[in-house]
Amino acid sequence: MTRSNRARRLFQIAGKDPDNYKGIHVNTKICRIALVGAGSMIAEHAKAFVSLPNVELVGISNRTKAKAQAIANNWNIPIVSDDLDEMLASTRPDLVVMAVYEPAIFEVATRILAHPVDVFMEKPIGLNLEEARALHGQVKSSGRRAWVGLNRRTLASTRTALADLSANPGPRFIYVQDQQSLETARAIGHNLAVVDNWMYANSIHLVDYLMTFGRGGVTDVKILQPWKAGEPGVVLAHVSFATGDRGIYQAVWNGPGPWACTVSAPHRRWEMRPLEKAIFQNAGERSLNEVQATEADLQFKPGFRVQAEKVLGAWRGENTGAATIDDALATTELVATIYDLGDEVIR
Repeated sequence: MTRSNRARRLFQIAGKDPDNYKGIHVNTKICRIALVGAGSMIAEHAKAFVSLPNVELVGISNRTKAKAQAIANNWNIPIVSDDLDEMLASTRPDLVVMAVYEPAIFEVATRILAHPVDVFMEKPIGLNLEEARALHGQVKSSGRRAWVGLNRRTLASTRTALADLSANPGPRFIYVQDQQSLETARAIGHNLAVVDNWMYANSIHLVDYLMTFGRGGVTDVKILQPWKAGEPGVVLAHVSFATGDRGIYQAVWNGPGPWACTVSAPHRRWEMRPLEKAIFQNAGERSLNEVQATEADLQFKPGFRVQAEKVLGAWRGENTGAATIDDALATTELVATIYDLGDEVIR
């Protein structure tokens, strides 16, 4: 299948008619996108972005050129290189989509920010809080715009719950359940630096639900059961928000448990377990009501198609609510507070 035919099929999957798309509330400015990295995440981002109108994938860079070439072949990307700066200089993209291994995040992002481009990067935004803050500072001083792949925010399950809750104001109680294993992190080949910072690399997926559903900013965090690096077990924290919303974060380390999020409001309780699936229970009822998955979340990595759409719209100057590096730093600081890993964070 050629790139044009593949893109046409992805338009159709997303519910768009490629033949009638022109002129229908679409900003026609072409966005030239370069990819950095060649793992499964970059492949999924490429699929999502190329399904959008007026997007051109112009180059890809990765330390292992053969892996980058495989993705380039799939989408007919003209420039493939193992030299990041050379690729960016030759392609002159508008937006760089970056997904690299955690220990390389800071170095690679720093090199990208030296070029006149905006950035969309996978989470986390650093190996730890120190790197995240330093990278955030670089983005601000460079004048570049940076968005981050907090894709749980763009899952259909999350968006459906948010839309309902936003239309029904009232206090919210958010209960987030996390499960992690340092043994598993080691077993799948992560190096010591990543394992030691596994809460930044992986728990951010769950902690971000507190920031997504809690309104008004975090005002207080009470650690009910602390993280013990030498003896990982249960971590428990109570999180307060300026609006009066409350949240509980629970993580089970080295033991069984789900990834789940529930949000209770006076009119309705929402539950995401697994995270891609939403069910709700109305006040005064016992029955559970399941929300059907969207076609985009079935055909793309869940959340990625809508996320790409929001990022592209934000790049064009629209207020889409795409997650920014400010949002990612706020979640990173909440991770650090819950796990008591940094000074001058939320208390």
